[in-house]
Amino acid sequence: MTDNTSANPAPLSVRAERSRSTSATPPPVIVLVRPQLGENIGKAARAMLNFGLLDLRLVAPRDGWPNPQAGPAASGADIVLERAAVFETVADAVADCAHVYATTVRKRGVTKPVVTPEVAAEAIHAGPGRTAILFGPERSGLETDDVAVARTIVTVPINPEFGSLNLAQAVILVAYEWSKGQALAQPPETELPAPAPQGELDGMIAQLDDMLVEANFFFPPARTETTRRTLRTLLTKPGWSSQEVRTVRGVLSALRGAKARRLPPVEGGELVGDRDLDQPLP
Repeated sequence: MTDNTSANPAPLSVRAERSRSTSATPPPVIVLVRPQLGENIGKAARAMLNFGLLDLRLVAPRDGWPNPQAGPAASGADIVLERAAVFETVADAVADCAHVYATTVRKRGVTKPVVTPEVAAEAIHAGPGRTAILFGPERSGLETDDVAVARTIVTVPINPEFGSLNLAQAVILVAYEWSKGQALAQPPETELPAPAPQGELDGMIAQLDDMLVEANFFFPPARTETTRRTLRTLLTKPGWSSQEVRTVRGVLSALRGAKARRLPPVEGGELVGDRDLDQPLP
């Protein structure tokens, strides 16, 4: 067995994830059995770190290890690659694990319980001991002998006419289900303001209506009510907050003031702007 664990400390973000873990059971080990492409190993590592998994084990990778193609594909999940350990056989890779799952369809001649990733994740969190989850080569998946090592098969409901998941997709499905039991970072929740009272909203709509009448917007007259109804429907669809109503009314007020300021001055009943361009102003 070759251990490529780095002596460098984990990034702060990873250590923070560890400290936030609420499960007493160790995180599952992801075991890639005879992976073919370094890029796929890197993508699997990226999927793992997204959901707080760090322990990657490789069984007889086709192109050896380390693989220079894995790093770029990992997109920053370097700690997973640095910690990755290489084994010659599946049995060696899972020797310290009390529970072993094989991600595959049911193989002929191998009768084992079959569960979804969600059910497997619940069992991993509930049971003591370390768990390993096996993923097969990109081209053919796990062999019968590989599945025989496992105690349970993990499979996902999938389109029977197109059952084609790549390696990273399979890893991310399982990792995501496991992560539901962890205190991973969530997007911050923003408290939405209370909707504006109907009276405030009606006042805004009335203000807009007055300005549109002044601008001869409602044309032809026969469609005035239909147009007004359309505008009201548009303006009442969102849940406007009081601040939003005040903001829009401020915009309308500013537009009205700007319109008044744009009118040319009147002198003796004549618009100054109507004079010839070359006539000097008084």
